[in-house]
Amino acid sequence: MIRILIVEDEKPIRDLIDIQLSTAGYSCTATGDGTEAADLIERGNFDLILLDVMLPGVNGYELMEYIRPTGVPVIFITAKHEVRDRVKGLRLGADDYIVKPFDIVELLARVETILRRCRKTDSRAEVEGVTIDFDAHAAYKKGKQLDLTTKEFGLLSLFVRNKNIALYRETLYERVWENEYAGDSRTVDLHVQRLRKKLGWERCLVTVYKIGYRLEVPK
Repeated sequence: MIRILIVEDEKPIRDLIDIQLSTAGYSCTATGDGTEAADLIERGNFDLILLDVMLPGVNGYELMEYIRPTGVPVIFITAKHEVRDRVKGLRLGADDYIVKPFDIVELLARVETILRRCRKTDSRAEVEGVTIDFDAHAAYKKGKQLDLTTKEFGLLSLFVRNKNIALYRETLYERVWENEYAGDSRTVDLHVQRLRKKLGWERCLVTVYKIGYRLEVPK
């Protein structure tokens, strides 16, 4: 299982990230103190570190000195939004930089991207009788390739990578159609209905009232 260290001093944000990443299937360790984080990094064997900049004890920039020799990828998570702050973090060796406040789905997508880039995550997944090949943009059921459109496969990928998390229609539309959501849910609803039928996921791909959809699978 992929192990992620969350270093964030704001407890509500730390807990939110921990819950969502754990729900998505990652093994998480969380701390709000820079000194404790340094100890965890020295003792642990993490696949990815989510790192705040402003921390008690040792700040995020200083922690990069501990992290760099390990080769563990890092995503900075911080309220510092100016270009010079992002450049500093990247020059210190961070792989990505996300500014608060952020959409949890965006964070999950960045985590997935970094892990895939570092070859720490599989390019295939099996969920509810369906095999998904992310690299080939193909899905199979009982050994037979499913006839999915580009948008349907995009939705499938989002649901699989965010298992057990409620996804807003707005998020689905903006991620898959890559356009700003105009408030018309019919396009998303139609594609989800077609996807459900093709996958046979009428029970596990559920509608979340006034929000959107969630792929429910055993944890």
